[in-house]
Amino acid sequence: MRTSTIAAAAGTLALALGLTACGGSGSGSKGSGDKLVVGATPTPAGEVLAYIQKNLAKKAGLDLQITEFTDYVTPNTALQEGSLDANLYQHTPYLKDFNESKKTDLVPVTEVYLPPMGVYAKKPKGITDVADLSEGATVGIPNDTTNEGRALQLLASKGVIGLKKGVGGTATPEDITSNPKKLTVKPLEPAQLPRSLDDLDAAVINNNFALDAGLSPKKDSILLESSKGNPYNNVLAAKKGDADDPRIKKLAKLLTSPEVKKFIEDKYKGSVLPVEAG
Repeated sequence: MRTSTIAAAAGTLALALGLTACGGSGSGSKGSGDKLVVGATPTPAGEVLAYIQKNLAKKAGLDLQITEFTDYVTPNTALQEGSLDANLYQHTPYLKDFNESKKTDLVPVTEVYLPPMGVYAKKPKGITDVADLSEGATVGIPNDTTNEGRALQLLASKGVIGLKKGVGGTATPEDITSNPKKLTVKPLEPAQLPRSLDDLDAAVINNNFALDAGLSPKKDSILLESSKGNPYNNVLAAKKGDADDPRIKKLAKLLTSPEVKKFIEDKYKGSVLPVEAG
């Protein structure tokens, strides 16, 4: 798997800073009286967890500590190594692919929300729809396996490109079978895509990085994923064997509570979609 990576030093620094900000590392022990250290990307996962920490955790008897990361690899590495008790930032296809490539044993605990992936273009270029892309335009996509395939599927859903039959979420640029606009598809580090918009005609950007960059998926995207039948809901994840940890089960219940659903709906106004109960 060509997993999205940031330099090891940067990942280590992000972890160190996050742990310092939260007052310590994971407890490495189980039990309802211990603090629960959860890793997350800042937006939306970190904000959802911060809402729970401020408004719901104490009443539920949960000592929730949050560690923020700016990449997609370090939170899983930290979870596997035990400095985190759980994390929230990824969908199940990414988690499964990470397990296969890194020989980890992480499991999804519960689905929480869908952060729809979108296609964005700088407004001065006058592009308001993917149909407006000019011939020969350059479109950036995430360079990790699952999100690369997801981005290509999104472009294909509107006929911008055609893909080999049956490739699904494992699609790569080599699977493009038709390209009527002769687009150049450019895989880039997911976190770099918003910063690269000035050098691209458009980019397919993961929801959290779009929000971090001040983009509104609902208002600013020129194409946005539908929630219907979408396999990319983000999940609370834990190490295999820890899913029944009372602290993790307590957090899972809070993450799918009516209060958190309302928080997501009110704060993100359709740019992040809570998973429906049941």
